[in-house]
Amino acid sequence: MKIAIVGCGAMGSIYAARLAEAGHQVLAVDMWAEHVAAINAGGLRVDGPSGTLLSRQVEAMEDLTWAGPCDLYILATKAAGVEPAARAIAATLPAHALVLTIQNGLGAGERIARHLPADRVLLGVAEGFGAAMVGPGHARHTAMKLIRLGVMTGGDDPRLEQVAGIWRSGGFEVETFADIDRLIWEKLLCNVTLSAPCTAFGCTVADLRADPERWAVALGCMAEAFAVGRAHGVAFSFDNPVAYVTAFAERVGAAKPSMLQDHEAGRRSELEAINGAIPPLGAALGIATPYNETLCAVIRAREAAFGGERT
Repeated sequence: MKIAIVGCGAMGSIYAARLAEAGHQVLAVDMWAEHVAAINAGGLRVDGPSGTLLSRQVEAMEDLTWAGPCDLYILATKAAGVEPAARAIAATLPAHALVLTIQNGLGAGERIARHLPADRVLLGVAEGFGAAMVGPGHARHTAMKLIRLGVMTGGDDPRLEQVAGIWRSGGFEVETFADIDRLIWEKLLCNVTLSAPCTAFGCTVADLRADPERWAVALGCMAEAFAVGRAHGVAFSFDNPVAYVTAFAERVGAAKPSMLQDHEAGRRSELEAINGAIPPLGAALGIATPYNETLCAVIRAREAAFGGERT
């Protein structure tokens, strides 16, 4: 299987190294020139709880067009990179190929479907991964629990098991779902609870949980997202969202959400796909979202000083 990993940051590096070691032809596409050069010169190193994996089978490049037609495209970019990647894929997409997008937040599938047929798009949710880049050609993860997959158009599809088998060959735990939208929203609740609050307060998840006033703000963000999701027709698998997100926060402990990591590096974050996605949906449904609106205003003001385009 010829696989292009588009966006080979921490998560993409885990995918690329493991799938390459499983025997697939893996092409890592990333704009970070030093990262690409390091992979091609010395291999892609991934450290994790099970030890170190150094894959010398990954071929890295900065431009997707150099990859040529592939069988499977896995988009592991930030939210801002999804649509440019979809445009590039559309130029060479073979008739049999599928596109799998794995991002935080909402809207990735819709952005891809502006350029590619929706029935060729798979949506993924990565659960229980804690990952960061150590340096060029070197990623680290602290956990790796589950990849959840579904087709954008919904329902069961035999292609899901084919793609799930590819992931399993790389040692990933995989489950397929007829209603992947529910899983996306359930992860979004956790991200909304932790991302903007930890970023606004400049604290880890554990510190957020330990401060009752800050945690109340985080739960306010979550409650707005839960109300919007239910009004939007999401069939959540639980009735107590506070217990759900609290258990998630306790599992991740002292982790820093990627939004906070972006700010510490002076980068614009995926705010608009996470907390920033809630106020527009709330306005359309007549649901007030003051917690998310306030934190988004704070974070946008900070990001205005970073420069670059908003994600």
